[in-house]
Amino acid sequence: MKFEPKTYLVKKFNHEEKVEKILDLVFKSDEWLMLDRGTITEIEAIKVLSERHVLYSEAIKDAFNGWYDILIPMEDTIDILKQLKDKGINTYYLSNFHQLAFEHVTEKNEFFKLFKGGIVSYKEKLLKPEKEIYMRLLEEYNLKSEETILIDDTLANIQGAEIVGINTIHFKNSQDLMAKLNELLIL
Repeated sequence: MKFEPKTYLVKKFNHEEKVEKILDLVFKSDEWLMLDRGTITEIEAIKVLSERHVLYSEAIKDAFNGWYDILIPMEDTIDILKQLKDKGINTYYLSNFHQLAFEHVTEKNEFFKLFKGGIVSYKEKLLKPEKEIYMRLLEEYNLKSEETILIDDTLANIQGAEIVGINTIHFKNSQDLMAKLNELLIL
């Protein structure tokens, strides 16, 4: 899924200074990480952030209103996911996600059915790149780290997986991913 909060905020506010401020206050806040970890709800996050940043309280509320729409499927990578499934390769998701956002995208997007399973941060109260979330994935699905490949677009998450012995591909775009999977003789 594409997650581009700045693009979303530019469309919503169309004011560069306000965009940067709300990007920092909301999407780069500790509360955002707490949402991913599942330790607070969206309602609680909005309340805390609005009370802490009174001058921006309406903009904060507005930023939360409709933000799920920035979670856009990447069709080229869905095609790769389908190819992996067609070859009999089990795929699993490992994602940092808020509860309501995850429920929204899984209801809205059929491609989640292509995965054999997965781990989502809010349920586990863990975040990538913490070692424990990778271990949880391996344990839950009885996977061997040396036979597992994590594909992720964030370098810190790649490094976290490598610490527990998981092979990795640093995702840049679908063409690069396809080339790397071909190199590994997977596709």
